[in-house]
Amino acid sequence: MPSNILFLMTDQHRADTLGAYGNALAATPVLDELARTGTRFDRWYTPTAICTPARASLLTGQAPFRHRVLANHERNVGYLEDLDEGTFTFVEALRAEGYNTGLVGKWHAGTEKQAADFGFDGPDLPGWHNPVENEDYLGYLRERDLPPYAISDRIRGTLPNGGPGNLLAARLHQPVEATFEHYLATRTIELLERYAADGERDGTPFFLELNFFGPHLPYIVPDEYFDMFDPADIELPKSISETFEGKPPVQRNYSAHWTFDTMPIEVTRKLIAVYWGYVALIDMEIGRVMEALERLGLVDDTAVFFTCDHGEFTGAHRLHDKGPAMYEDIYRTPGILRIPGGPAGQVRTEFVSLLDCTATILDLAGLDPSPAVDSRSLVPLAAGEQVEWDADIVCEFHGHHFPYPQRMLREDRYKLVVNPDSVNELYDLERDPDELQNVYEHPELAGVRGRMMQRLYTVLRDRGDKFYHWMTTMYDVGEVDYDPTQSGLDETTYQADERAAAASVELVASDPEPERRTA
Repeated sequence: MPSNILFLMTDQHRADTLGAYGNALAATPVLDELARTGTRFDRWYTPTAICTPARASLLTGQAPFRHRVLANHERNVGYLEDLDEGTFTFVEALRAEGYNTGLVGKWHAGTEKQAADFGFDGPDLPGWHNPVENEDYLGYLRERDLPPYAISDRIRGTLPNGGPGNLLAARLHQPVEATFEHYLATRTIELLERYAADGERDGTPFFLELNFFGPHLPYIVPDEYFDMFDPADIELPKSISETFEGKPPVQRNYSAHWTFDTMPIEVTRKLIAVYWGYVALIDMEIGRVMEALERLGLVDDTAVFFTCDHGEFTGAHRLHDKGPAMYEDIYRTPGILRIPGGPAGQVRTEFVSLLDCTATILDLAGLDPSPAVDSRSLVPLAAGEQVEWDADIVCEFHGHHFPYPQRMLREDRYKLVVNPDSVNELYDLERDPDELQNVYEHPELAGVRGRMMQRLYTVLRDRGDKFYHWMTTMYDVGEVDYDPTQSGLDETTYQADERAAAASVELVASDPEPERRTA
């Protein structure tokens, strides 16, 4: 029997903000309980650490290079902004199977095409941040006689050009009931009640996605969450000591853009404290939805996901937001899945991805997951089965503010990042979990570097990600079985078949004046 599915998603969410992921100070009892009753994935990665491409990957089950929606609308540098017509999406497959499908909250998976265009019920809420001027939200406030959005205590630095930096946090002058997060949870509960009634009447299953816009910066929360954590209790990330020595220069530039060095370290502590408070607010609102799920008698028949699109720096590596720096802070994210009948309290260490949610959703619905071509169902893992799984994962990036192509291979101990415009990176995560020392050029790691470069090349080539063409000519990636110039105008090409190569040599040797080609 197909499962109901509740998909809970946040934006720009660090794994280390949750108690289930080891934060002893965290105020996340609801998500910790979901982990206690389901499966926590400790190596859950985003395919790319930027909102729109990651969300388009979830929708399609395609890696970003394949669906080609590679940048956020707000900072687009010339890439596609919407999926091509006819692109497979899981929501359309679910609707064809008779599912109710709803999405409440952040869409941000396209510009011209909104959630409703793909078959989602729910309010239209475009944009990257809480749309506090949205008419449905304003109507919600009016109906309940709640005050409008107003902020103070703004936190921001100073840009390199002397102007004010991006807003990073602020105090919200609204009660919790008036917050956009409370509004989103309320609308989700309303839709859940409607879907429960349909299921009771005729057995219609549902997929319902709740997408919070937070804890993406700026962290704007009411007093009780703005002041929930004492900054003095915050342990700063060790990578606050980042020097950028031996790193791609773009990282130092991004640090300046995010104004890190223009703010005292006490401000960084406060920012992290407010960020944790934002996570606590979201956890509380998720709790309201989970209580409704139980009240409606849906717990035993509903699979529940919790994850996010990507992580957030919050001062790590002297950075904020995300960008062209493929650190664990923004690529490794929380990922929790509870399926009907699955074991409780399980922890899995396989390398899995937000991309894998697409095939998992289809599998839970009893549908063929194969159209999600870059995705693999997590159902066997969540069911406690022993499954052969890749011992590494590949991620990609294409730019934000400006084009910046990167590819990453992460395995158990090491991480390789290829930066065509700059120095490559290699991190030993066993000795250097904070990724402070780039050991790419260390001679004793030449074997590791070569092995990982070959593996990354092979994966990209098998996928059809043409980034591998750059790697073909620049690195020793083993035997190449095609003409890397793609010219077709030169007999001196790489041959896959050694006999063909030998025959070609013999032909040239027997003809002292080979035929000249003319244009």
